[in-house]
Amino acid sequence: NVKFRYTQHPTENTMRAVADLYDVYGIRRVRLDQLERTVLVEYDATRLGTANVFQLLRRAGLSVTEEVSPFPPPSPPVTEENKTPTA
Repeated sequence: NVKFRYTQHPTENTMRAVADLYDVYGIRRVRLDQLERTVLVEYDATRLGTANVFQLLRRAGLSVTEEVSPFPPPSPPVTEENKTPTA
């Protein structure tokens, strides 16, 4: 899986082109999150690489700019100082 941030809201033509990525051998799923302005692509890493996926998205017209982690950052460890007291 790879997740990219994009800058401009995709047009209708761009959305059609992104939907056509399913025809690319190795692309399994493409999900756009319009609130976060990110696109998550599930792909077969034996067929494609991150750079290939980036280029496919750019050719489709999506304004991808950077790769972001598909996983949320870990929460800080709980220590005695920042535990909330229980009643």
